[in-house]
Order: sequence, then C-alpha cells, then structure tokens
Amino acid sequence: MSITADNSIQYDAIVIGAGVVGPAISTALARQGRKVLLIERDWTQPDRIVGELMQPAGLKALKSLGMIEAVNNIEAIHVDGYSIFYHGEQLIIDYPEKSVSHKIQDVPCCATNENSKIVSDSTLDAKYFEENEREVGVAFRHGEFISNLRSIAKKQPNLTCLKGTVIKIEKNDLGHVTGVMVNETDRSKVVYNAHLTICCDGIFSKFRKTLGQSNVPTVGSHFISLTLENAELPSPNHGHVVISNEAPILIYQISPVETRILCAYRSPKLPTVNDVKLKKYLNETVYNIIPESIRPSYKNALLNSRIRIMPNSYLVAKRNEIPGLFVMGDALNMRHPLTGGGMTVGLNDAVLLAKLLSPDKIESFADHSKVLDQFMEFHHERKSLDSVINVLSIALYSLFSADSKYLVILQKGCFHYLTKIPYPIALLSGLVPEPFMLFKHFFAVAFFSIMFNFRENGLVMFPVSIYEAIFTLYTAIVVFTPYMWQEIVS
Repeated sequence: MSITADNSIQYDAIVIGAGVVGPAISTALARQGRKVLLIERDWTQPDRIVGELMQPAGLKALKSLGMIEAVNNIEAIHVDGYSIFYHGEQLIIDYPEKSVSHKIQDVPCCATNENSKIVSDSTLDAKYFEENEREVGVAFRHGEFISNLRSIAKKQPNLTCLKGTVIKIEKNDLGHVTGVMVNETDRSKVVYNAHLTICCDGIFSKFRKTLGQSNVPTVGSHFISLTLENAELPSPNHGHVVISNEAPILIYQISPVETRILCAYRSPKLPTVNDVKLKKYLNETVYNIIPESIRPSYKNALLNSRIRIMPNSYLVAKRNEIPGLFVMGDALNMRHPLTGGGMTVGLNDAVLLAKLLSPDKIESFADHSKVLDQFMEFHHERKSLDSVINVLSIALYSLFSADSKYLVILQKGCFHYLTKIPYPIALLSGLVPEPFMLFKHFFAVAFFSIMFNFRENGLVMFPVSIYEAIFTLYTAIVVFTPYMWQEIVS
C-alpha cells in the first residue's frame, strides 16, 4: 500500500473510502484499465457491528465483480434462510430456489472462472454453494471481510491505495469536481486530480451534502449489539428474527464461536449504555423473549460483552448531477438494517456502475456529458432492486415493532401469511428485484391480516372487525406508500 501517491498525474477516478463499496468499485474500474486512486483514512482492520450478513444477492454481486474470494478464510458461516419466532411459534423459511432468482451478468473485464467461485475453507464448503438447489447467504466478522476486500484492491496494477483524510472536494470555476484535497500522515492539503471522484465514505459521510444541503438521513431507532459466545441456536445456519410486543431482535452466527444479537430500540435519540431504561430493556425484556437455548450465552454477554449502539438510518438516493462527482454506498442511500440489505444494495450498485462506465461505453471519464448520461441511467436502473430492499426494510420494521392496534393486526397477519406463502423471502434477499411483486405481496399481507382478524374475532365481533379492517388497511397504506413513492420519484 502506498503511503503517498503521485499528485502530479491525472487519475481517471479517485475513490473516497475503503469500506464495502469503495474497494469493489475501485477494483472493477482498475481491472477495466482505469487509473484509480483509493483513499482511506484508516487501513487497519475495522471493528464494527454492521455489514455482517450477506444476502444471496450480495454474493451474486461479488461473483459478478470477481471478488467472491473476500468471504473465504475468515471463518464465515453459510446462511440458508431465516427462523422467525412469534409469541412461542417458530417458522423456518429457507432462501428460494436458484431457478427463481434474478440473474446478474458479469462485469466486463472483472469476473473469471478463477475469481468468481467460493472455494472450500475451514468453515465454507464450495460444493454446498454450487450444488445446492437453493440460494445461500453468508455471515462473517465485518472487519475481516473488509480486510479481504482491501487486499483484493491492493493487488490491482492500476490501483493506488493511499492513507489519508479527504478534507475537501475540489471544484473548478464551472462547478465541476476536479479532485480532492487530502491530509496525509506527513503532508497536509495535498491535492489529487481526477476526471471522476467517487464518494463512498459511508453512513457518517461528510460529503453527501455536496448533492444538496437537505441530503441528510433520518434516524428513527437504534440497534443495541452484543456478541454471544458459543450460543446454542435453535436453527443453525439461519438468521433468527424474534417478533414480540417490543421491537424486533436479530440473531445470527458470525463465526464458529461468535453470534451477533441486535436488539432494536425505539428511540431516535442515541441511548447511553448506562441508561436505566436501556439496562432494564436488555436485562428483562430481551432476556425473556429470546429463545430459551440462547439465554445462557446472552446472560453471560450482558456481563462480559461490550455493548455497542448503532443508529438505524434512512436516506433516499439523490440524483448525481454534478459533473465529475458520484456518490454511492451508504453515503448515497440507506435503509433500515433489519433486513441486512445494505451490502446487497451497495455491491449491486458497484456492479451496475462498473457496467455503465466500462470502456466499451465510456472511452474517457473526461467526457462529463456522456458520464452524466450514464449516471442518470444508473439512478433509474438501480430502483428495481433498491426500492424493494429499502421499502421492505422500513415496512417490516414498522410491522415487527408494532406500536398500535392495527400494526399488531398486520404483524400477526404477516407471520401467518409467511407460513403459507414464503415468497417475500425472495424479495428480502434481493433475488427478485421487482417493485410490483413487493406491492402485490405487501397488500396481500394486509388483506390476509384483515381476514385473519375477522376469523379470530368471530361473528359476535363482526361490526368491530369491519371498523378494524378499515383502519388496518389505512395503516398499511400509510406504512408502505409514502416510502415507495419517495423511492420511485427521487
């Protein structure tokens, strides 16, 4: 890795941030013959609680980029689907068969027979992925996955990796972005020039406002995280979702020994680990509703594990209309992490952008007019996947953290709908990027919930059921349509 880079040359692209998306798009562009500079302020292995569950559609994107090896040799655990717990009932839903999945074409100049297949290691079996009739996901320790992505990027001949903090986006008199200003370890305010600057500086991006001062995420809740040791999971190799009268809880294994538990906490304000209300929530509420087999390791984690808190943010993607600039990843677009769709959206965006900017379509990034045309196409093409994952994440969180009578009716109906029609798992995992199918199934859940409520109430309560049906349908519309509308018209 370069400690310094050559600021006397003109790069084709400068990429800010080496999280998930930065190394992916950097590697793709470098393999396509572009001269790329990847800038990251801290190249040590990150220690974060996000980006630990890769949906099957995310794995497909990695294969398309020729970077699937990033999930190998990090003690990753294969994931077959979800195990859902609802007031003592359990429902196991596996990922759909490969035959129903949307196909992703390989990125030009990136994927080969050697770099587009998972290999067997100490925890993953290549044959299981290749011969399985169903799609499979992967869970892992985030930091080790990022380190692997960065290692792949560092091997590219056309890619220079630089340690530094970008402090400014440089523009010319016409308002076109021309590069960045960087503070390095031993140099300050060094300017690097490029025809295209790609901003991938993540959830806490300081450059997303370049697209507009109002381009800021909203935070509606938080996830409280603990690391469980040697937890006895009711359904190994499955993500566990616990639905109750409180906010939902996610549990999934990230290594042979470690299991992540994420407890949703209904507070837009950042709670502190010493907050009395939070401690009571973790020690009593969560403990009493998680599966019994997990409780011993959870109790131990409360005493010995570090409690970590992350915001659950939402941000609709804004069009990239500034010549020379492109914003992507969590800097561009965020959704509730309940469905684990962040990496899936980000990596598929990298696939799409690399295809649209491939040499057979764009000879030089200096042609800002053509590049902007491709950005517009990117913005519209990505909607089929990102609108499904984004809206579904918000809708499911609203249902699973039901705080009204009518949301509770929808919550109950959703669980029982899934026992009969598990198709929504194909939408959640990004394998069927079809907004119409999301619309169809969401409102099928709404009407199923209403009918289920009629049946539970019985004939005596029929007038009440009519009243509840009207407000349940209204609630479903309020939960779903504003977000879908934002995603479509943005």
